[in-house]
Amino acid sequence: MPEKDIFIEDIPLIELYGINDSRMQIIKEYFPGLKIVARGDSLRISGAKESIESFSKKIIRIMEHYRKYGVLNDADVERIMQASDNADPAKETGENNIIVYGNNGLVVKARTVNQQKMVEASMKNDLVFAVGPAGTGKTYTAVALAVRALKNKEVRKIILTRPAVEAGESLGFLPGDLKEKLDPYLQPLYDALYDMLPPEKLETYLENKIIEVAPLAFMRGRTLNNAFVILDEGQNTTENQMKMFLTRMGASAKFIVTGDTTQTDLPFKQPSGLIHAIEIFKNVPGIEIIFLDASDVVRHKLVRKILSIYADPPKKKKTP
Repeated sequence: MPEKDIFIEDIPLIELYGINDSRMQIIKEYFPGLKIVARGDSLRISGAKESIESFSKKIIRIMEHYRKYGVLNDADVERIMQASDNADPAKETGENNIIVYGNNGLVVKARTVNQQKMVEASMKNDLVFAVGPAGTGKTYTAVALAVRALKNKEVRKIILTRPAVEAGESLGFLPGDLKEKLDPYLQPLYDALYDMLPPEKLETYLENKIIEVAPLAFMRGRTLNNAFVILDEGQNTTENQMKMFLTRMGASAKFIVTGDTTQTDLPFKQPSGLIHAIEIFKNVPGIEIIFLDASDVVRHKLVRKILSIYADPPKKKKTP
């Protein structure tokens, strides 16, 4: 049986193997016919010659990715494993899809076809709707685009807003100042920002209102000029709230609305402003609607399976 030794270079073993060999397990799932034995800084592979060569190319790409970007995560491993052996490495690793460089060498890029459509749509249009289930990266991609626009001085500020449905948009009774009231609702946006901006710079931007967080209810009456504005959880707006938000757009502004139409938290029988908007704006020039689906999930690989099961749940067995 053919065998080959692959030596691991320029990447810490823990990055390649993962904690408790979790990443190596991902890799092995793509090569069930190979026997793969880790021996310190080398891998001994045995099996069919074609599979060994394909495996070697994948491992080399993983090492090249880490050497270039200094980071590696499970999504990177999955993408490299799924890529064609003969494809252009720069294209397959997303080198041409980089949106912004984040903290500690983090490379933020479009990782799926529909995320790349989001990027291209934002470049061509001032209003983009990104609609899809949890874990598809729609909010993360939107924040990355906003940070890039700010870094490139295409806008003067970033505004992040989200309907606080759980509080009925009545934040006055909640303890703390405005930021403290909003933080629980805007945490996903903060998480993305902390990936992309140094903490000190982010705090300065927040203090100086270069990056602003505001509840949707506080947007009324404003005109947002020279700003990149993200409305997250757009499915939880009413039709009037969505109209109010969209008409805040001023000169040199970019708007992205993200949401999941399957997870509306509005009161019973209250129509969603996002569902209404994507219906009435679907053929309007200057406005683009991007739909993401389970194939765009970039969280834990189980998330894709979870979404698939919810979409087509197993039928209950009839009791005799």
